[in-house]
Amino acid sequence: MRLPSEMDLSIIIVNWNSKEFLRKCLASIEAQTHGITYEIIVIDSGSFDGCDQMLRECYPNVRFMQSESNVGFARANNIAFRASGGDVVLFLNPDTELMGPAISIMLWHLRALPDAGAVGCRLLNADGSLQDTCIQVFPTILSQFLNSELLRRAFPKWSIWGMTALFGATHQPAKVEAISGACIMLRRTIFEQIGLFSEEYFMYAEDLDLCYKACRGGYANYYVPDATVLHFGGGSSNKSFSEFSVVMMRESIWRFLSSTRGSLYGLAYRASTFILAVIRLTILVVLWPLQTMQFNGPPWSASFRKWRAILGWSLGIRTAATGQ
Repeated sequence: MRLPSEMDLSIIIVNWNSKEFLRKCLASIEAQTHGITYEIIVIDSGSFDGCDQMLRECYPNVRFMQSESNVGFARANNIAFRASGGDVVLFLNPDTELMGPAISIMLWHLRALPDAGAVGCRLLNADGSLQDTCIQVFPTILSQFLNSELLRRAFPKWSIWGMTALFGATHQPAKVEAISGACIMLRRTIFEQIGLFSEEYFMYAEDLDLCYKACRGGYANYYVPDATVLHFGGGSSNKSFSEFSVVMMRESIWRFLSSTRGSLYGLAYRASTFILAVIRLTILVVLWPLQTMQFNGPPWSASFRKWRAILGWSLGIRTAATGQ
């Protein structure tokens, strides 16, 4: 049996080409987190971007671990977790900055909620707007088929998105299905009980899987609106369109659905993705003569390449593993 630790919290950050984001993230933790004992462990997942030298010079108390290759978000977090010692663990993206005592607020609520599995916070975009992906529902074929920026903006309180808690007037924690992995806190014992992050996910959907396992284990996941974190989003994966990212996201969702709902459901998701990609590409071809106009969204060529890559994935032509 593991004895209780004298340390309240272990903060684990996976770095991948995010040295400057990481520097600001650590500065915000240092400035905003008081009255609790904590350690910070940074693991670089094979990017070798010089964050080790920056930590030695600016944050010598931060523990650093170097992975020789990019082992993915889930596995990197698990490696760092096994080297940690806190009774509670916070998995935090490097491209985040605390807005006030967010960590202390999350920790207080986690301790006050005996049935809490994972606890998450209010995430803001770089411009201060609300990041609606900070809470989610577990995906279904229908929610993935309808998922679009236009529909989410037009009907933000539609239950299919699972964002209702974002618009409540209360400041109390709200039960939700899933929390963004950009900032997610759990008790150490619960994280171990539910089997840590599932390492079959290289990136994307590992947070959904973790929250699903917490629910299956009899716990509730909570959104804490009074804890606010700025999330620049994409700092580690290059802000712009990436075929690897869009394919990996679909592959991870497919893996989650196949694992939780069965292989036939996963196959149906792939088929629905094919239909959606055909529809989107058809619309883009029709709009091709207008491509020189300014739209409130990604350029025509980027959208076309995105949905062409998704179509290729749905047909098994492109995989995230190869990027081809």
